[in-house]
Amino acid sequence: MRLLEKQFDTAVAIKNILFATDFSEISEAALPYVTALSLRYGSTIHVAHVLPEVTFLRPGAPDPAVIGSIYEDAHSLAQEKIQRLSDRLSGFPHHTYVRHGGVLEVIDELAREQEVDLIVLGTHGRTGLGKLVLGSIAEGIFRHASCPVLTVGPRVPSLAATIRARHDRDLPPTRINFHHVLCATNFRSDAADGCSYASSVAAEFHSRLTLLHVIEDYGDRLQEHPGPIDISLAKLGELLPNQGGLRCPPEFLALYGSPAEVILEAAEENSADLIVLGVKPSTNLNAATHLGGSTAHKVVVGAHCPVLTVRK
Repeated sequence: MRLLEKQFDTAVAIKNILFATDFSEISEAALPYVTALSLRYGSTIHVAHVLPEVTFLRPGAPDPAVIGSIYEDAHSLAQEKIQRLSDRLSGFPHHTYVRHGGVLEVIDELAREQEVDLIVLGTHGRTGLGKLVLGSIAEGIFRHASCPVLTVGPRVPSLAATIRARHDRDLPPTRINFHHVLCATNFRSDAADGCSYASSVAAEFHSRLTLLHVIEDYGDRLQEHPGPIDISLAKLGELLPNQGGLRCPPEFLALYGSPAEVILEAAEENSADLIVLGVKPSTNLNAATHLGGSTAHKVVVGAHCPVLTVRK
């Protein structure tokens, strides 16, 4: 997702979308968002499936002939599945890839190679090694990706089941409207970037926009004048000095509590269709297995809507 100009009120261009899939139902749940955004922004879809290196397919050191057989079987099966997915996407401009290697490395390489503006994936939120949809891998992607990442978590109502029920060979055009965008920020250096993207998406979809700051550690500051809430509301207003293109003025919220819990509660109470978060970058591709307890991870797992993460 690339800003056309470095302004807060400029439009976002999504020319290339990378859909990372392991062909599971969880990945399937993210596919309608891929096609809807492609339809909305005129994007080319890049569908990628990553196979692990042969040495990871089975523990130990089996005979080379066995390794070769495992490799060929896995590759052939992946090619069959991605071809079926390609057939369903025949109405959309798209390319498909079956790559081998580490998931994070391959996704990062593809994103840069194809000048991807947005990565979309589904996750069931669990941590540990394994499939692409595992929570730790998903978090590793959105912390390392060179572009924003739209993650469809396990509690997002599935549009894919409705599409499958129609028994269409091709995916019908899906129209998704983000009526209310909730952008949560903690005023880090990436705050302006996250709010900028949220504002642009809200303008594109003619959505309501709410900016939220969660005051986690307020101590004895409740008696200060001006208090922490007033200070936070003022800072939120400073993040959007120019509100051009928005259907209505943004709303500002400053609330006390645990960040993940408050963000999820605010999203639920305000019927948010999209949550936008700024996330800390990670340059360590091997750190994915140590993630899973962050605010962003908890929000993705608990949200009833997709979560768009923006890395500075």
